[in-house]
Amino acid sequence: FGPVLCVPLVKSQFKVVGPDHPVTAIVGEEIVLPCHLSPRMSAENMEVTWFRSQLFPFVHHYSDGKDQYGQQMPEYRERTELLKDGLTNGSVALRIFSIGLSDEGQYSCFVQDGIFYEEALLELKVAGQYLVSVFLSGMALMVCRSAGWYPEPEVLWRDLKGQPLPSSSRTNSREASTLYKTETSIIITENSNQNLSCLVRNTRLSLEKESLFYISGQ
Repeated sequence: FGPVLCVPLVKSQFKVVGPDHPVTAIVGEEIVLPCHLSPRMSAENMEVTWFRSQLFPFVHHYSDGKDQYGQQMPEYRERTELLKDGLTNGSVALRIFSIGLSDEGQYSCFVQDGIFYEEALLELKVAGQYLVSVFLSGMALMVCRSAGWYPEPEVLWRDLKGQPLPSSSRTNSREASTLYKTETSIIITENSNQNLSCLVRNTRLSLEKESLFYISGQ
């Protein structure tokens, strides 16, 4: 056997640029993870690898002008697409379909041109599809029910001035899909005559949903 030549990779003069803030995706939907070369140049003849904690197995790999699936992570099979329309302009963005909670975390966008390479890191955060409903249960109990949250949300009753009101009970649970659902109630007095709102908030992602209910006193 002849000698084996190992050629080390060298940091390139181009840069790989990702977003400077986390990307947020909704469970069940699709998301595009942006990434591009700087200065702008064609990436058609380069190797592009998206990966999580290690280079192989990968999330998605492109080389020799086409997608390569030989060592793709099983959980991403038939769920990824490199957006090739942008390759000539230096864009190496990745689309992920059917987002799940396990997709949350750090991704590396790794671009190699011969012995030269660069990479960028980005953070993907995943949230649920939210539903909030408020209804009257009996004569003196208002119930706020919400589902599809991730991570666990905060729930707050408020009056028409936006002031917080104490709830009489609250329960949280995890659904089969590992999303959170919550139910909270508030006791209504006989002379109540005001707007009430139930605010459900995901503080980590700065997302909130509010449902209003008007109470007419006797």
